[in-house]
Amino acid sequence: LSSRWETCWFKVELSIPPAWAGQEVHFVWESDGEGMVWRDAQPVQGLTKEGEKTSYILTSSLKETEPHSLTLYVELACNGLFGAGKGSMIAPPDPDRMFTLSKAELVVFNRDVYELLVDLEILLDMAQQLGEENQRSFQALYTANQMVNVCDVTDPSTFPAARQLAAAIFSQRNGESQHTVHAVGHCHIDSAWLWPYEETIRKCARSWVTVVRLMECNPELTFACSQAQQFEWVQSWYPGLYAQIQDFVAKGQFIPVGGTWVEMDGNLPSGESMVRQFLQGQRFFQEQFGRICSEFWLPDTFGYSAQLPQLMRGCGIRRFLTQKLSWNLVNTFPHHTFFWEGIDGSRVLTHFPPGDSYGMHGRVEEMLKTVKSNKDKGRVNHSALLFGFGDGGGGPTQKMLDRMKRMRDTDGLPRVQISTPDQLFSALEKESSQLCTWVGELFLELHNGTYTTQAQIKKGNRECERILHDVEVLSTLAVARGGTFQYPASQLQRLWRLLLLNQFHDVLPGSCIQLVVEDALQYYTEIRRAGARLQEEAVQSLCGELLQPKAGSAESTLVLNTLPWERTEVISRTGPDGTETLALVTVPSMGYAIVREPLLSPQPVAVRKQEDGSIAMENGVIAVCLDMMGHLTSLQLVDSERESVPDGCYANQFALFDDVPLYWDAWDVMDYHLETRKPVTTLLKPLEITLAGGLRASASFSLQIGESSTLTQEIILDATCPYLRFLTQVEWKEAHKFLKVEFPVQARSTNATYEIQFGHLQRPTHWNTSWDWARFEVWAHKWLDLSEHGFGVALLNDCKYGASAHRNVLSLSLLRAPKSPDATADITHHQFTYAVMPHLGSFQDAGVIQHAYNLNFPLHTVPTSSAQCPAWSAFSVSSPAIVLETVKQASPQGRTVVVRLYEAHGSTVVAWLQTSLPVKEAMLCDLLERPAVQGRLPLEQQGMRLSFTPFRVLSILLVL
Repeated sequence: LSSRWETCWFKVELSIPPAWAGQEVHFVWESDGEGMVWRDAQPVQGLTKEGEKTSYILTSSLKETEPHSLTLYVELACNGLFGAGKGSMIAPPDPDRMFTLSKAELVVFNRDVYELLVDLEILLDMAQQLGEENQRSFQALYTANQMVNVCDVTDPSTFPAARQLAAAIFSQRNGESQHTVHAVGHCHIDSAWLWPYEETIRKCARSWVTVVRLMECNPELTFACSQAQQFEWVQSWYPGLYAQIQDFVAKGQFIPVGGTWVEMDGNLPSGESMVRQFLQGQRFFQEQFGRICSEFWLPDTFGYSAQLPQLMRGCGIRRFLTQKLSWNLVNTFPHHTFFWEGIDGSRVLTHFPPGDSYGMHGRVEEMLKTVKSNKDKGRVNHSALLFGFGDGGGGPTQKMLDRMKRMRDTDGLPRVQISTPDQLFSALEKESSQLCTWVGELFLELHNGTYTTQAQIKKGNRECERILHDVEVLSTLAVARGGTFQYPASQLQRLWRLLLLNQFHDVLPGSCIQLVVEDALQYYTEIRRAGARLQEEAVQSLCGELLQPKAGSAESTLVLNTLPWERTEVISRTGPDGTETLALVTVPSMGYAIVREPLLSPQPVAVRKQEDGSIAMENGVIAVCLDMMGHLTSLQLVDSERESVPDGCYANQFALFDDVPLYWDAWDVMDYHLETRKPVTTLLKPLEITLAGGLRASASFSLQIGESSTLTQEIILDATCPYLRFLTQVEWKEAHKFLKVEFPVQARSTNATYEIQFGHLQRPTHWNTSWDWARFEVWAHKWLDLSEHGFGVALLNDCKYGASAHRNVLSLSLLRAPKSPDATADITHHQFTYAVMPHLGSFQDAGVIQHAYNLNFPLHTVPTSSAQCPAWSAFSVSSPAIVLETVKQASPQGRTVVVRLYEAHGSTVVAWLQTSLPVKEAMLCDLLERPAVQGRLPLEQQGMRLSFTPFRVLSILLVL
C-alpha cells in the first residue's frame, strides 16, 4: 500500500474453533499504517502499532451461544502515527512510501500470564528505579525473585501463589504525607500537522472508539478531551460513535476540556480571535453536553500571550494546564504549579504536569519523575499525569491502567489515583496559599521561527480577521438601521469556524505539510469570497438609498469607516472610465460619508530628486530622504526637526541571514543565525519617482536578494499622513535563508514596546541575562515601538508577526525558507506593507495604536452618483485610550448587539461610549455574552459611562 492519504478496506471473515470454549479470543492485526475495525457498519476499535493497539477483543470468555463466525472490515490508512515522512518524522511526506500488513491472526489471550507479567514489570521497575540506598527497592527485587522460584511456566496452577507474593508488596500502604499523582487519560490529537485535516477526522474516530471500548471494561477510566472542532467532526462523520461518547460524558468519564474551538496558537491570533475560540468552544460544549469547561487546556502551543488570563476569566475559566515551557532551550521555568497574572492583573491557577509530558504510559519511572521534578515541593502535594498515546495512537491502554492499579497506594511510590482535571485543580486550590505568581507572558524559548514561516498563512489570518470584523460591524449597523436586513449569523459562524480552525497550533505557525497549507489557503479564499459578498449585502442595506443612481448627480464616492475614530486619509477611487483618482477624505467614526469634491490638502506632498540620485519627500508632518538603494537616510518630524535615523546609518536596510536550525526546521530560528547577517546590496533598478506628489508621492526601486530572489518596493507618502509606507513585493526562491528589514533609530531605551492582544507589553532591548537573550526573536501584532522620553519611532505592519529590537535597531522579520515538513514553504510571490512612524511624546499620545489600525483596516469606497448627504456615525468613544474593537450581534438572535472595548494605553480612565443607534437598555456582560450581576448601565445624555483599568476588556449588551 502506498501513502497518498487514502484508506483501503479489508474484508475479514473469521471462524473461531469450538475447542476455544471458555477462552479469551482476540483478533490481532499488525501493520505500520493506522487502522480501524468496523463491525455491523459501526467503528469498534482503532488499531495503531505505535500506540500499542494491535488487537480487537472478540470475547472475554467464549460461550457456546456466541457467534463463532463473523465478518469484520478493517479500514487501513496509508500513514503512521506521525504521517509518512521520508526518512525522518518531520520530513515532507514520501508519496512512494509503502505500508505493510505484517500480521492478521485469531489468537487465544492468556489473561493470567499477562497479569503475572505486569506484576513482575512493576516490581522490577521499583527495584531499578528506587535505587540501592532504598530498602524498598530490595524488597521489590527479592519478591520478584521469589515469584520466579515459585512459578512453573508449564503449570498454571502455580500462578496464583506467585501473584499473591506481588499483591503483598503492592498492598503495603504509604504514610499520610505521600504525594498524590492525579492520572488522567488523554490523547493529544493535532487537528492537522504531518497529515491533512481530513486524516485528523479519522484519527479522532480511531482514538475515541478505542477509549470508549476501554471505558466499557474499566468504569474508573477518565479521559480528558479538548477541541470542540474535533467533537463536531466526529458528530458529523461518526454519529453512532458520538452517541456513545455523549453517554460517557454524562457518566463523567469522557471529559471535555479546554473550552476552545481548537488548541490554537497562543501568540498570533488577535484578541478577538481568541475570544471567539472560547465563545465557539464553550457554546458548543454547553449545547452538546450541558456545561462549559472550567479549565483551559493548551499543552502543546509555542508560548502563551500575557492577555490570556483575562480572556480565560471572561469565559468562565480560572484554571490552566500546559507543559510546553518544559521545551525551553535556554532557561528552566521555575514552577510547575503557580498563579499566572496577565497584563491587566487577572490571575489563573496554572499547572504544568511535572513529568513534562502529556503522553505518559503509567510506568514507575514516570511516577517517580513526577514527584522528583516537581518545582513546588512543600507548596503543593498534588500533580497531574496525563497518560495515553497521542495523535491517533488511541490514547490509554489496558496495560497503562493495570500498571497504575498496582501503584494506587504502594509504599515507596506516590499515590496514584485515576482522577479528573476538576479533582486535581480542586486539590491544588485548597493548597494554593503558598504558591508563587508569574507576571506577564509565558514565552517559549524555542520555535521562534513560527512567527514568520508560511507568510501566506500569516497574511490570510490577518486579512480574514479584518474581513470578519468589518462584516460584523456593517451587518450590525444594517440591522440597527431597520428595514428587512437579516444578520448573517449562520454564515458568519461558518466563516469564523474556518478561521479558528486555521489558528490551530501547527497551521497558523506554519509547521505543517504542504497539503495542510493548501487546505488552509483555500479556507482563507473562501472567507474572502463569502466575506466580500456579505459586506456588499450589508452596505447595500445600510446605504441603499445613497447608492441609487440620481439623475443629474455628479460622480461621487461613498466612503465607509469601520474603526471607532474619525479618519482623514487619501483614498484611491476608480472612475467610470477605469482611471484611478486620489481624494483626501474625512470619514466619521464607525460610519460613512459621501465625497464629491475631494478635500484640498492644507499641505500637498512635495517630492524631488537630488543630483546624487537620492529622493526627498515631505508632507508637512514628516520629511524623508531616500538614497538610490531605497535606504532611508533621514526621517524628520517637520515641526520639531527631530531626526529619527542616526548619523551614518541606513534605515529600511534589508538583511539576509543563514537559517539552519538544529532540527525543527519550520519551527526554529536559532540565536546563531544572527552571526551570519549579510546586508542586501545588489541593486537591480535604482530609486525613481513614480508619483509626483500632491495628495500622494511615491518612489520605487528593485533589489536582488540572495541567489535568485527579487524585491521591488514602492515607498509611499500621503498627504497629512504621519507615517511612510513601504509596499513590498518579493519573488522568493531561497533555501534556509531569513529576510529581515532593519530600522536603526535615534532613541535610547532599555525596553521596546510590542502590541499584543488587546494591549501591549515591553521586552528588553539588551541581552544582560539568559532570560533576555533567549528573546532574540519575538512576536508582535500590528506595531512595535522604541521610545525615549519625549520621542520615539514605531514600526507598523499589515501581516507580519516576527520582530526584534536590539539596542536601537528595530527589526521586522519578513520571510523564511524552511524545507521541512513542507519542502515548498514560502517559495512564491509575496506582497506586504510595513510603515515607519516617528513621533513626539509617548506612542500612546501620538496615536501609534490608531495609525496601526488604520494601516490594517483600509477605508471602504463604493462609487455612487448620489447628491450630498450628511455624514453618519454609529459609535464613538470619548477617550483615545479606549478602542472599540468589536460590534456584533449577540447570539442567539434577537435585536441585541454586543460591543467590546479595551483600554489600550495602560491607564485607568473613565470614558463615554456614544451611539446613534436606538438603544433601549445597556448592560455589562462577560466574553460569553452572559449579563453581569448588577451590570446595568444607565443611558445618559453623554452616552454610557465606562470605567477602565489598564488593559481591561469590557463587553456590553445593547438591546435595540
